[in-house]
Amino acid sequence: MDVRTVDDVKAENGQHSALEDFDVVVVGGGPAGATAAEDLAKKGRRVMLLDRSDRIKPCGGAIPPRLIRDFNIPDSLLVAHATSARMVSPKGVEVDMPIDGGSVGMVDREVFDEWLRERATEAGAERVKGHFVAIERGADGVAEIVFKVKKGEADEELRRVRARMVIGADGARSKVAHQTLGEGDHPKCVFAYHEVVEAPQDGRGGYDGARCDIHYNGKLSPDFYAWVFPHGKTMSVGVGSANKGFSLRGAVKDLREASGFDGDATIRCEGAPIPLKPRKKWDNGKDVMLAGDAAGCVAPASGEGIYYAMLGGRCAADAVDATLETGDARELAKARKRYMKEHGRVFFILGIMQHFWYRSDKRRERFVSICKDPDVQRLTWDAYMNKRLVKANHAAHAKIFFKDLAHLVGLAPVSRGG
Repeated sequence: MDVRTVDDVKAENGQHSALEDFDVVVVGGGPAGATAAEDLAKKGRRVMLLDRSDRIKPCGGAIPPRLIRDFNIPDSLLVAHATSARMVSPKGVEVDMPIDGGSVGMVDREVFDEWLRERATEAGAERVKGHFVAIERGADGVAEIVFKVKKGEADEELRRVRARMVIGADGARSKVAHQTLGEGDHPKCVFAYHEVVEAPQDGRGGYDGARCDIHYNGKLSPDFYAWVFPHGKTMSVGVGSANKGFSLRGAVKDLREASGFDGDATIRCEGAPIPLKPRKKWDNGKDVMLAGDAAGCVAPASGEGIYYAMLGGRCAADAVDATLETGDARELAKARKRYMKEHGRVFFILGIMQHFWYRSDKRRERFVSICKDPDVQRLTWDAYMNKRLVKANHAAHAKIFFKDLAHLVGLAPVSRGG
């Protein structure tokens, strides 16, 4: 394929500019932005990756085998391997869900995200540490990206570059989205907060370095869940909620005290909004594309985002590259179509699950009881590990559906333990 860069276009049109020109500027260097920048650089595009590099997103850090395969993640980045999950009900009922013959990789986002940014740089992307300010337009209509960079200890200066295309991967409260797509499609968010804590070496609180614990309890979260995830020498203790009046820090404090982790050293604390519904539109129909949290690429109910962010970054990169190649901006809309064709049904089902099962402790109790079912466990893990819905066993799906229905209307008994 003959890849035409921005310099080729300028030469053909006899254009000259005092500003530096890029084919693509990617705003945001999380998993989505770093993946998009790497893919586009590998395609021969001149890419600038603009990232703050001073923020770590609160995250349990779980990455499934499909992500590891699809994005070539080395084992050296995995700080732990989770081989099971434990669901804990409001009444303290614990249901273990072992992974049959597999494991989920656990990463530290501080290290993982930086490694992705470095990989993008090695692929040819030009990395700039700075804060995005605005997208403006030159006389010819080409996007000019305005950003701040540090100059010395206290001073900052404004800079700007030109770009044929812009990818906004700057989080749930995306400034790129706000400026180019407006606020009409602002995604609903869960606010997440976690504390990275020194992991107990003596198994206090039933801690297991190979198990992810998920607490469904209205006192810890009125509409989502709390968690304890292993990170090798540390662990992530966190909670999420869309209730703005709910104290996330207080819930984490309560969970740590109840689990016996209150005396363990806190390494760092992080908080951020997490979108739980994809935006209806990811592009401006011209030269701006969204990816990752900015596009709402986070799974409802679970809040899982790393795989979906990286896939969103790859879809955005492919759509932007096709637009640059053909000059047809309609290529941009294909990113969302491709993404939702593969995962839209999963998001829909998880959204329904969250709506019904997270509404009260009575329903949470029944939800945890459902998780004891072997068919539920097998299909859940297969869907999570491979990012697909199992279609082969229709009998199992029907069985689970009627069990879910019985639990929802209160006809099924609730498990009392183990």
